[in-house]
Order: sequence, then structure tokens, then C-alpha cells
Amino acid sequence: MKLHFHGAARSVTGSRHLLETRQGGVLLDCGLYQGPRDEAFRRNRHLGFDLKAVQSVVLSHAHIDHSGALPALVKAGWSGPIFATPATADLAAIMLQDSAFIQERDVEIINRREGTSKEPLYTSEDARRAAALFRPIPYHHPFQAAEHVVCSFHDAGHILGSSIVKIETENRRIVFSGDLGRASLPILRSPELLRGADTILLESTYGNRVHPPEEDEERDLEAIIKKVAGRGGKILVPAFAVGRTQHLTYRLKRLKGRIPEIPVYVDSPLAADVTEIYRRHPECHEPGTWKGGDPFGFSMLHTVRAPEESKRLNDLPGPAIIIAASGMCEHGRILHHLFHHGADERNALLFVGYQAEHTLGRRILERSQKEKTQQIRVLGRNMVFRAEVFKMNGLSAHADRPGLQAFVNEHAKTLKYAFIVHGEPEAAEDLGKWIRETTRARILVPRLGQEVAI
Repeated sequence: MKLHFHGAARSVTGSRHLLETRQGGVLLDCGLYQGPRDEAFRRNRHLGFDLKAVQSVVLSHAHIDHSGALPALVKAGWSGPIFATPATADLAAIMLQDSAFIQERDVEIINRREGTSKEPLYTSEDARRAAALFRPIPYHHPFQAAEHVVCSFHDAGHILGSSIVKIETENRRIVFSGDLGRASLPILRSPELLRGADTILLESTYGNRVHPPEEDEERDLEAIIKKVAGRGGKILVPAFAVGRTQHLTYRLKRLKGRIPEIPVYVDSPLAADVTEIYRRHPECHEPGTWKGGDPFGFSMLHTVRAPEESKRLNDLPGPAIIIAASGMCEHGRILHHLFHHGADERNALLFVGYQAEHTLGRRILERSQKEKTQQIRVLGRNMVFRAEVFKMNGLSAHADRPGLQAFVNEHAKTLKYAFIVHGEPEAAEDLGKWIRETTRARILVPRLGQEVAI
């Protein structure tokens, strides 16, 4: 039996791990690599494995860095089953359509600007064909991903429908963490950490960091809003349409009475659709989530769908909060808001999620630590960026170092192999060092394309 690592190896995007057994291969996630354009172009068109070796895909959750290459897989001729929880299947169907639209639009812009004739990575039709292959499986229901390969989904507490995947084959128990959530997150249930695995594939996004307590998160958010609103500014929040937007609006609703009553605009049709799916899947919610009524709505919250409505926000007087995708400022309506509002020093940019290497969000964040005024390029145009930059790690939906350690501790007595994935090298190596010191397992932070016998 072997594991092949074709993504999220010493990086946090493009999760793709192929489990090769005597009976056939099972692909754990099929995510889109997000990074420098030329490298992303190459890595997303060459998935790194033989399609004939893959009998099925087991999808941990719907985020694009875990699901976004599924239409490319289908476009290449693959047509097997894609197993996911019902909520993940619902979310992924609309997210893949949105991703296809972005692929088609971006290529059209590049071809027009550069005089090329490139094709999109995949089309809306490819996304529809991929969605048709989903096989929804509820939590805790065993299913056969390949002959003699039995899997089951267990709540990861990361986003709606997210899963830890348990795999039993050839007298082995393998557990893939997917993206592990946090016990303190609102809305979602706490992660089911399982126990007794001999092999784990463990994410390490925050493998060397500790999140602040939940009460500190709300206090910090309250302070930022009061500060920026007090000077008449607008707060721009790049946020993933899935998970982060719902988490943030829930927090804002809880802060009612503690913050000024200013309008909050969710400028994302995708986020609006995702929120409806959140409402349709209360089986994934923490008990008590609906105790105070709809957890995703309040009087000052406005959903913006039409492009004309979004453009009107360009002339919006402050104070206000604008939440828009994408979460790493790589595409989407947040770019327009950066361009129109980023030059005003009264305004602020609030990062509430991880900013991967080589993204615009990461560049702005790192430069803001050295200089208040930046020269950045947005929508193909140079601009002077003067807005104040804030970063809140505490709103992350990823487990921090103690959360990851709690996961490992549940398997420590039986653990033989631990593969540390989905983290930048420093975070992955640091977590791996702790696991090596506290268990007898063989530890590896795999390289891209590495193959390991287990």
C-alpha cells in the first residue's frame, strides 16, 4: 500500500493525496492549486497521477483548495464516483460553478489583453458534469470507496459538512484530517477526533501557532469596528464565501448593542447561496445555534447580488462594513472594493483568514507590517493603498497547535505513520517535530510528488 502526495505538500493549497491499494486507488480530495499564475496554470492542468489508477474520490469538504480541480479531473475523462457528505455535495455543486465562471472570465481577460488563445482550466459544463458524480453519504455511514476499502465521514467542525475521513483496508486504519476545525467555533459541532489510527494525514495550517480565546476574538473585533467607525471609515473584509462569511455575520449579530449600528453588506451572490445551504442543513449545527432566531440574519445586514448594486457601494459613505470574496484577494468583488476604497486612510482592511504565499492578501499583510502606505496592483492597475490593515487569527476555522495536538493524542498509542500536509514548511516541520518527540511514529512532511510505502 502506498500514499502519493500530489498537492498541499509543504504548502496549503491544492490538496490531492492518492491512496494506492492492491484493489485500486482512492483520491483524497482534488483541490485547486492557488499561487503564481504560471505555476498554477501548470499544476492545475497536470494533476500528477494516472487517471486510470483512481477508482473514486473521497472529498473532505467543499473549499476550492480541496474540491476545485474536480471539473479538471472530469474534463480529462474521469467519470467515477465522488463521495462526500450531503452538505458538502450541495456546497461543492455551486462552488464549482462559481470557480468555472472565474476560470472562463479570467482566460477571456488574459486573451483580450495579451492577444493569446488560451482555454480555461475547465468550463461550467465540466463543473456540472463533476457535480453529477457526487454520491452523498451521511456522517458515520460506512461506504466502499474501492474493493475492500471502507470509508466513513466524521464531523471535522471546519465548515458545513466538513469531514475527517476514516479508511479501513488491508487490516489498516488510516485517518485523513481534511481541514480540522475548532471546538470553540460557533454554529458548527466540535470535531470528532476519532482514535486508534495507525496512519494519519494531518493538516498543519496553524501547526506552530495558538489562537486567542473566543472572548478575546469578539473583544478585538468590537475594538476594530469602534475605531474605524469612529473616524467614519469603511471596513473591507475579504472572506471565503463558505464558512468565514457565515461565521463573521454570526459574530456581528452577537455584538449587537456593543458596536455602533452601521450597515453590513455581504457583497457576494455565492455567499448568499451558501448561507441558504447552511440554513438547509441544521443537522450540522451546534445545538442552540437557532435559539435566538436565524443565526445568519439581523436588521443591519444587507445581501448584495446584482453587479449594479455592488458598483453602488463604490460611492458608499462610511461608516460601513463590506464583506466580499475572495478571502485571499485573488479575485472576486473584494478587488473592486480595494481599488475604490483602499486609498482612503480612514478605511481599513480586515483579514479574518489565512493568506497563502504568493497571494495579493499575503503581500498586503506582510508589507503593512513595514509601511503604512503601499504601492499595489489591483485589476491590472497600480494604486496607492493607505487603508489600515488588521489581522485576526482568532476567527480562523482551522485548529491551532493545541487542537492538532489533541487530534494526535487520540491516536498516539497506535500510531505508526504521521504525514504532515496542508501547511507551510515551518509550521509543518514544527508540528512534526512535536509528534516525533511524543510518539513512536514515523514522521514525514512529504514533498510534492513524493510516494511512500506504508
